[in-house]
Amino acid sequence: MRIETDRLVIRDFEERDAERLYDYLANPPVRCFLDEKINSYDEALRKIRERQGQSDQGDFYAVCLKNAEWLIGEVFWVKEEPDTYSIGWNFNLNYGGKGYATEAVKAAIEELFRGGARRIYAYVEEDNLPSQRLCDRLGMRREGLFLEFISFINNPDGSPRYENTYQYAILKREWLGEGKAT
Repeated sequence: MRIETDRLVIRDFEERDAERLYDYLANPPVRCFLDEKINSYDEALRKIRERQGQSDQGDFYAVCLKNAEWLIGEVFWVKEEPDTYSIGWNFNLNYGGKGYATEAVKAAIEELFRGGARRIYAYVEEDNLPSQRLCDRLGMRREGLFLEFISFINNPDGSPRYENTYQYAILKREWLGEGKAT
């Protein structure tokens, strides 16, 4: 797959992306990506190979600056039958505040709707304000808050520390401007 926007290319991962993947997965900025943490260039290469094929984990795509195809993040999604997708993203914080995530996720949503999606949703932890703002910019509706929904880390006593998580969603007809969900 290859999608081009004004400033970005969204494409399949390539081995040349390993160094830049390591840049943002060596210290994941949000807890939901702690299980993606990598500790070496070799681990980054393995992660690239995992992302190159489709898996039960979903489809992963590299988000690169268009002028040099320099990896700055990724978008990913999982199809749920028959026409619903869960979407997510992870970006290098060094490229934050420039609208790249908005541009990339918007292009990914457009691609999914062109491909037959009817509904797209995203989970965002309660303390992940940048991703909440991204969902708002994309016109996604906050559908609910799941209390103590998932755990990514443990408390000092070893018990799970549960995160409150918002669900955002958008329907194809909303995306196309054909009216709000009822």
